Amino acid sequence: MAKSNGENGPRAPAAGESLSGTRESLAQGPDAATTDELSSLGSDSEANGFAERRIDKFGFIVGSQGAEGALEEVPLEVLRQRKSKWLDMLNNWDKWMAKKHKKIRLRCQKGIPPSLRGRAWQYLSGGKVKLQQNPGKFDELDMSPGDPKWLDVIERDLHRQFPFHEMFVSRGGHGQQDLFRVLKAYTLYRPEEGYCQAQAPIAAVLLMHMPAEQAFWCLVQICEKYLPGYYSEKLEAIQLDGEILFSLLQKVSPVAHKHLSRQKIDPLLYMTEWFMCAFSRTLPWSSVLRVWDMFFCEGVKIIFRVGLVLLKHALGSPEKVKACQGQYETIERLRSLSPKIMQEAFLVQEVVELPVTERQIEREHLIQLRRWQETRGELQCRSPPRLHGAKAILDAEPGPRPALQPSPSIRLPLDAPLPGSKAKPKPPKQAQKEQRKQMKGRGQLEKPPAPNQAMVVAAAGDACPPQHVPPKDSAPKDSAPQDLAPQVSAHHRSQESLTSQESEDTYL
Repeated sequence: MAKSNGENGPRAPAAGESLSGTRESLAQGPDAATTDELSSLGSDSEANGFAERRIDKFGFIVGSQGAEGALEEVPLEVLRQRKSKWLDMLNNWDKWMAKKHKKIRLRCQKGIPPSLRGRAWQYLSGGKVKLQQNPGKFDELDMSPGDPKWLDVIERDLHRQFPFHEMFVSRGGHGQQDLFRVLKAYTLYRPEEGYCQAQAPIAAVLLMHMPAEQAFWCLVQICEKYLPGYYSEKLEAIQLDGEILFSLLQKVSPVAHKHLSRQKIDPLLYMTEWFMCAFSRTLPWSSVLRVWDMFFCEGVKIIFRVGLVLLKHALGSPEKVKACQGQYETIERLRSLSPKIMQEAFLVQEVVELPVTERQIEREHLIQLRRWQETRGELQCRSPPRLHGAKAILDAEPGPRPALQPSPSIRLPLDAPLPGSKAKPKPPKQAQKEQRKQMKGRGQLEKPPAPNQAMVVAAAGDACPPQHVPPKDSAPKDSAPQDLAPQVSAHHRSQESLTSQESEDTYL
């Protein structure tokens, strides 16, 4: 998939303006007519009939390519248990990452609950931290006009991204608008890198699970931490990984490796779209989501494993090789893979059991890099080092980072009645006056408090009336803390009972 080098195009659409993408084919050849038919689904003229179509649970039109494939049905009770466990992890994320990362990995392999998938991807990728460290940055990029040389290229690619999905079926709809915003913002965030066509399906998958701002920061993490250099102009990183994949194939499936070597088929002919789009345009959708769950947790190792599994089961036996006598037959076999080997349960099990580690990938990377330098010279693209998954990204985070803790979505003042109480809240001044009268009636307050008397204020972050403490010489040392402890602890208990997960983190 080549880097897009667009010419000067129209300006960015203003608010409320619809995008006017062109109707170009995705590919040339026998499938061009079919591709153009898929693209036409996004036109406004056909959008009115969309309501009559049946939609599956992933948002795809029933019968379309994205909706195909047998689904692994998880029992409802098991799904509820997994959701409860994931909620506990997300609400105490830093502790789990520090002490129980292996448990997170196992749960990602089992599949993230659909209602929490978007939030989990943000936490795993570090996109949530990037958003907190850069408040308002996406809005600033979003309001900027953008580089004209990329705008037309991005706009022409919008209708090509999942045209059978309800978010992107309408030309100029909210899905395409958000996709344009995210891709344009990235060209401004990394102007030296610009836009690559393979970034569009990546951003579209993210937008299916989270709002535009969160999707932007997850895209940044994928481009800079998980797959650095993949979307640069010369595509040197993807070429290196193609050689790494081919070398690892010799150990995983010698039969497939020998056949591809005999046919002299370059890895770029079959693995470019696999890797650059993270299999989002190759696998059935249920398999795509499971692969992405593991990819965000364990890194590019998962992408290599999926590619090796597909090559092994497509060309890994003498019988299958006999059916692919030439280059054309072999490439066609890899472009039209058997649904059986892409089925969710089978593929995930094979990927989990395949013994390919980060250390092997890095060792092969050094070998291929040395060969590249000997034959082609130094790399022109100086991309940052690749980080293998969520744990490596967390450990590499420079300097102090905000703790990912859920904040209360409801805050009440200290004197407000708790849920279920019939008492009406009183204004703070009136409550303070009545409290002083009571203390004076008991003989505890003979005169107005002096300026040097200690003031105790609840530390919950909400406004609350101060409590006056008698001087040290007029009361026993333990009397003040004993009187105040029930009030302070009750306040903390009320705050804890009102704490809930951030509503914006779960994007259904």
